[in-house]
Amino acid sequence: MIPKLTKDLSYALHANRNDRLPVVDPTNNRLYVPIEASTLAELERQDTHRAIQAGLNSMESGGGQPLNQAMAELRAEFDTRGGE
Repeated sequence: MIPKLTKDLSYALHANRNDRLPVVDPTNNRLYVPIEASTLAELERQDTHRAIQAGLNSMESGGGQPLNQAMAELRAEFDTRGGE
């Protein structure tokens, strides 16, 4: 279910086109700021790109461990736990 904005909220959102429109949830007093779905998707894409790049940078500077070593450690951990 996607709730729809009330007419008052829609008007406020469009009136504050260049500013953030804080919205308070009255059940828990949490503050939210609505953004367009396309903006959220772009922010998520950028965040994913940064995380991948950080992993690549770490790997290139000697961080991490070879896959076969990681798999051996996982097998050893789960084999010794008796199938928990």
